[in-house]
Amino acid sequence: MSMQDPRNAQDTKQKTITFSVKDTRREEIREIVRGVYSSLSESGYNPTNQIVGYIVSEDPTYITNNKNARTIISKLDRDELLRALVEDFIRPNGGR
Repeated sequence: MSMQDPRNAQDTKQKTITFSVKDTRREEIREIVRGVYSSLSESGYNPTNQIVGYIVSEDPTYITNNKNARTIISKLDRDELLRALVEDFIRPNGGR
């Protein structure tokens, strides 16, 4: 078994890995909304209606306290949340 010299560009294939803060934040928002959705559903609410009510009114009482969902969603900026939802809706493949 021969060892390749990692400094020899012909012997190694290098890939550039890109990292986007925007993509990371979008995934964080997605996970928060999914968790809140699940908490609302478990509590017997219509999650879509409750989340829309929260976004439109900015009234946190639309969100249940179950599993700390109200506190968790309150950490998101409402405009950022709305922007992410709209962008995911209009982008091909749901923004993925």
